[in-house]
Amino acid sequence: MSTGLVIAVICGAAIIAGLSFYAGKLLWQLKEQKALIAKHQAEQAEKLMQARQQRNAKLADSINLLARAMKEKQCEYSEGCLRVWVLISQYSFADEVKLPEVYPGVHQMYEVVKDMPTHDARKKYSKKEVFKMDTTRWRAEEQLEQAILDDCEKLVAQFQALPGSENVVFQ
Repeated sequence: MSTGLVIAVICGAAIIAGLSFYAGKLLWQLKEQKALIAKHQAEQAEKLMQARQQRNAKLADSINLLARAMKEKQCEYSEGCLRVWVLISQYSFADEVKLPEVYPGVHQMYEVVKDMPTHDARKKYSKKEVFKMDTTRWRAEEQLEQAILDDCEKLVAQFQALPGSENVVFQ
């Protein structure tokens, strides 16, 4: 063999070895980067889960408080149902829940009052129109009272109050 050919083979082998080492280094860095990304995603998922649990706990506490207030006749059914329905709609359930089927009384009352104006918006209507809306609301409260109270029992049982707020006394 000629010296030139031997040098060419040695140079080729050195180049291949260098490229192989560089490729291995890149693969190792890629593996490390993927592991770091996976760890970061797991941390983010954990933070999201904790935030969701905290939010659910606050929502559950508010739902529980409103349901107890309605049970004890400290809150009008229309107002309580309106507030409970909005809160329960924001709650993150573990499984899909068909709320209108689980809480039919609260849902029906919500459907009656959801489009009725409140506070300053009522001032835009005549006294006759306001009285008509109030009459509709009162009749619905009267008709749905037992269904709402049954739903309040379910709500109090399902949505636990935060420590300390279960002792709130309504006067």
